Amino acid sequence: MQMNYRRLGKSGLKVSEIGLGSWLTYGTATEAETAQACIHKAYELGINFFDTANAYNTGAAEKVMGEALKAYTRSSYVLATKVFFPMGSGPNDRGLSRKHIVEQCEASLKRLGTDYIDLYQCHRFDNETPVEETLRALDDLTAQGKVLYAGISEWSAAQITDAAERSKKLGLRPLVSNQPIYNMFERYIEKDVLQVCESEGMGQVVFSPLAQGILTGKYKPGQAAPSDSRAANDKTNGIINSYMREDVLQVAEKLEQLAGSIGATLSQFALAWVLRQPGVSSAIIGSSRPSQIEENVKAINVVLSEEILAQTEAILSEVSGFSPKR
Repeated sequence: MQMNYRRLGKSGLKVSEIGLGSWLTYGTATEAETAQACIHKAYELGINFFDTANAYNTGAAEKVMGEALKAYTRSSYVLATKVFFPMGSGPNDRGLSRKHIVEQCEASLKRLGTDYIDLYQCHRFDNETPVEETLRALDDLTAQGKVLYAGISEWSAAQITDAAERSKKLGLRPLVSNQPIYNMFERYIEKDVLQVCESEGMGQVVFSPLAQGILTGKYKPGQAAPSDSRAANDKTNGIINSYMREDVLQVAEKLEQLAGSIGATLSQFALAWVLRQPGVSSAIIGSSRPSQIEENVKAINVVLSEEILAQTEAILSEVSGFSPKR
């Protein structure tokens, strides 16, 4: 099987349709050896987009990912990380001020063991820092060669539009990507974010495409969560807890049956559904076992007909009032 690659928005950068992330796994519950095995398997299967963040287990995830990727030529993969969330107790140890962005970029470079970050993303919007300050700091880091491209995560359509207009006015390099949550249950970006990003030349690198594992078929309606699952062991995870509803699980079961009708697993079906969007450059998966990656990458070969998509919409309409916490 050959991996497919898409341009990141209108930039010249190409990323694999399936990316590998490290939010709740690397540097925490998963042992470093297993995490490295997952990264190596992903690379072997053609995944070139690896996403992490400084806040993931306070830098531990960056260290694990950086160590694993040292086995490969630096130019052969796209390394992404983020900045925003607190990295200390001080008043300047958070947000998107020039001070925090520059200091955390240097810290991330050291933890990742690299000279540059391919994609540096603003993990959330900072209401306490002028957007111009944030954009200029990112542009300066790009000019210095420490960052190649800049992006954002979970910004609203209005915030994206404003930032794009300010970048043009100031003559700064444009933001090239947005990292939102996007899956069959959480579709807020379809309202206006996708359209705004397309007009501004920004690609989506979406997280939680499998709805925290709900769209893998491991959770069944009327049954307790498996003892080794995230839902059973991470009670503080607001996203997955919001998915653990009987109507959501019933819909997931119906989707699994629909996926089976075209010879796909539920996870492959869900990933193919996300990738049906032309504005999506990559769907970022998490993994605690190499075998999960082997299964998920097969999604790039799953073809969804208009009839199947219509049936999917009919099934999804059975879920109402769904608004998970992010």
